[in-house]
Amino acid sequence: MPDEAAPDPPRLASRILVTWLELTVVGITGGVIGGSLGGPPGFVVYLVTTLLSVAVLLHNVNRLVAAWVRADDTDG
Repeated sequence: MPDEAAPDPPRLASRILVTWLELTVVGITGGVIGGSLGGPPGFVVYLVTTLLSVAVLLHNVNRLVAAWVRADDTDG
């Protein structure tokens, strides 16, 4: 129907900012904790920080893709 308002397009800039902030928090926290522990526990913290960083990226990419799919569904 032409009278329906089109949904807002995905907000790429805000999603980039949120991703950057989340990665910064994860990286700084992992660096501080891993640096203070050192040795094998520090290495485990490093691995967990890496996994969390990948999870943050995938989560935010998923949110963008889902928003684009919703926008495409209403166009057609």
